[in-house]
Amino acid sequence: MKDRLFIYGSGGHARVVAATAESSGMDVAGLFDDNPDLHGTEIDGYPVLGSFDRAVAYEGCMVVAIGVNETRRRIAAFLRDHVTFAAVQHPSSIVHRSVAIGAGSVVFAGAVIQPGTSIGEHAIINTGASVDHDSIIGDGVHIAPGVRIAGNVIIGDDAFLGVGSAVIPGVTIGAGAVIGAGAVVIRDVPPGATVVGVPAR
Repeated sequence: MKDRLFIYGSGGHARVVAATAESSGMDVAGLFDDNPDLHGTEIDGYPVLGSFDRAVAYEGCMVVAIGVNETRRRIAAFLRDHVTFAAVQHPSSIVHRSVAIGAGSVVFAGAVIQPGTSIGEHAIINTGASVDHDSIIGDGVHIAPGVRIAGNVIIGDDAFLGVGSAVIPGVTIGAGAVIGAGAVVIRDVPPGATVVGVPAR
């Protein structure tokens, strides 16, 4: 029997999580959303079953599929005592057997994660991103499509790396930092900082 998965969220990100889960052989049983106008409707053929109070009533596992780090982690914190979180990995991704992927995290199509890397809980490794050897990706991190992370990089909790950005080896990016799209990070980034450009400043 296929694993039964519920998804919290119904926006674009949630739709890609659902497609990823379906491609990996999971049974996407439904979505949850706090917008009452969506309850009882279908999105891409998946029923919208209700909001937070309904999410704890179903038997199965769950992914919080909201792209905004702070919101995703807040909802996951509310749900953690009531549901089991699943990690989802697209079959076209390349993830070495030594890689640890935390509960609630998603690895999208075409992503590559190399040996010795760890991915925290509720993280997103988005379409076509790559994370090289021995890197540490914290909880709630969002690695956007096409990001390139070299080896021995540390990325703190809830950081966001924009589309097509790149990080050279050995750099540390602090918790909650934001890396702009296309930026090239060649030095450490403090927690909470926003950097843009080539090189990123």
